[in-house]
Amino acid sequence: MSFSVEAYLNELRPLIDVDCGTFTLPGIEQVADILTEKYQHMGWNVKRVALDKAGCGLEVRNKPEADHIDVMLIGHMDTVFPVGTVAERPMTFDETNAYGPGVSDMKSGLLNVVYALRGLDKTVLDKLSLCICMNPDEETGSNFSAEWLKSVAKNAKTVLVAEPARANGALVKARKGLAGYDIEFKGKAAHAGNEPEKGRSAIHEMAHWITTLSAMTNFETGTTFNMGVVSGGTASNVVAEKATADLDIRFWSNEEYAQVEEKLAAMVEKPFIDGVTVTLTRNAYKPAMTTSSKTEELMVLVEECGKEEGINIEWMAVGGGSDGNTTALVCDAVLDGFGPIGGGLHTADEYLVLDSIEPRIRLLQRVLTRLAD
Repeated sequence: MSFSVEAYLNELRPLIDVDCGTFTLPGIEQVADILTEKYQHMGWNVKRVALDKAGCGLEVRNKPEADHIDVMLIGHMDTVFPVGTVAERPMTFDETNAYGPGVSDMKSGLLNVVYALRGLDKTVLDKLSLCICMNPDEETGSNFSAEWLKSVAKNAKTVLVAEPARANGALVKARKGLAGYDIEFKGKAAHAGNEPEKGRSAIHEMAHWITTLSAMTNFETGTTFNMGVVSGGTASNVVAEKATADLDIRFWSNEEYAQVEEKLAAMVEKPFIDGVTVTLTRNAYKPAMTTSSKTEELMVLVEECGKEEGINIEWMAVGGGSDGNTTALVCDAVLDGFGPIGGGLHTADEYLVLDSIEPRIRLLQRVLTRLAD
């Protein structure tokens, strides 16, 4: 069957032109309905997974009775954009690119998986036990879906993530881990002029944390700390009773992050200023996605498939996380970036390169065929 960009964009548009930021449940349900219909039409088994406040996930299998999964494919249905974005800028396209909220991160990745499986040779499908998981909360850290994804991935030989290929066409072999925290500092208010000695400044405690964590940043190992949002105090003449900060940590080494956790716990246990208490709440976490020997074997296979399709496969290790991080905890062969090429992610300039859609569908099909052999 010949590939039609026009037909593809007609299928993509309903996935783009719906507000479906994380926790925008009506939009998530609409995307799930569209994808459910596509897979059921192909004869696949679709299971909806209830994920608490995040809504539903989809678990799609060609052999639901199988106790193992040869290849697990992952994508997310949510975007970072608020309600009203679609009304402002629905999907458009020109001769080279398509545009719109989530067009490459990652509605086109979801659709590429559909196209790849729809056109895959029946003999390949007969050989493989395949599972496609689509979650509704990746953009906020997969807090509600991570355990489900891991429970599926632990039975999978291989995990392929359909996040977009990088703007230069590269696939992703490794991703930094990330941890996000809300930090609350509580001291004691006092008049800054009359009796400052009776106060305990939450802002001063926060300042100690900022300088201490900044000094712990290690660019050589890749462990970094960033206090991106801070606030506190009520007036310049009042010793600050309260302060808050948002902390972002990135790391290549899961072992090094474990040491960081111990340090943070010690800092909470013994604040720098007597009389100040600190509350640390982790609101996001993804372990580092690192390359194993099985991942390296998979990379060679993908490179060979790329040559056969006329695609020069390059690899990148990137700082941002994905659900590849989560599944890499329980599966030794995980690679990412199997969607079409895109860029401008999470911005109003997000784009999808039209010429990359069909080649990346064929690449995924060839990889699945090789894995079946």
